[in-house]
Amino acid sequence: MKYSSIPIGEAHLDTYIMDDLMPEQREKRPLVLVCPGGGYGMTASHEGEPIALRMNAMGFHSAVLWYSVAPSVFPKALTELAKAVDLVRQHADTWSVDEDRIIVLGFSAGGHLAASLGVFWNRPFLAEAAKLSPDQMKPNGLVLCYPVITSGEFAHRGSFENLMGHADDPELLHMLSLETQVTAEVPPTFLWHTWDDEAVPVENALLLATALKKADVSMELHIYKHGVHGLSLANELTVGSKPQYVGYEACGSWPDLAGQWIHSL
Repeated sequence: MKYSSIPIGEAHLDTYIMDDLMPEQREKRPLVLVCPGGGYGMTASHEGEPIALRMNAMGFHSAVLWYSVAPSVFPKALTELAKAVDLVRQHADTWSVDEDRIIVLGFSAGGHLAASLGVFWNRPFLAEAAKLSPDQMKPNGLVLCYPVITSGEFAHRGSFENLMGHADDPELLHMLSLETQVTAEVPPTFLWHTWDDEAVPVENALLLATALKKADVSMELHIYKHGVHGLSLANELTVGSKPQYVGYEACGSWPDLAGQWIHSL
């Protein structure tokens, strides 16, 4: 594996590029670009490198974007993600990346960030902010893990306060409620959530899934019966010292399900 850390403005992208086992049969692979969660106030380490390495174990290249958080406000993190996708696409040949399968995966607020690129990749404001064309920053698929989506009734308020800098801007708040921004141009999407998530209610995933269905966007949705917020891989590697994450091993099936979905694209 080839590891590097590449600055993107104030953010940085850690890349985990798999070596060719047989150089004479060089294979282009999908790359999964991970956005950890953290309520746009921090980035959670247990949703970073462990995910990248799990994706490597499944045969994918991977990268983790450590994006800007509060006091930075919208659209700074989104422009960093757009530039990260463009960077991967620029290196598709040297890194043996399948440029048609660059997948953005996000947890919680990182899921909001990933989904934001999914709905805004072809909007003029983002092209201007990132100084990129839509084709340069378009993801080919989204994997959204217990994502923050809505700014409405079921919102995770802290994420939006951090993202907006506590600004009182109803129009922006509505725009950042991503279920209202879905069009047929959103990339294929894989979603998973837990039914009893108390931090980011499952309605976030359900609202987005309903909007994707109405727009006829290809989608796969998995709802687990039980599971607290922030499970990451839902195994001993990402439990750490937090006993509240123990006992939800059933949720640990999501990487295999997502991997099968990526292979199907």
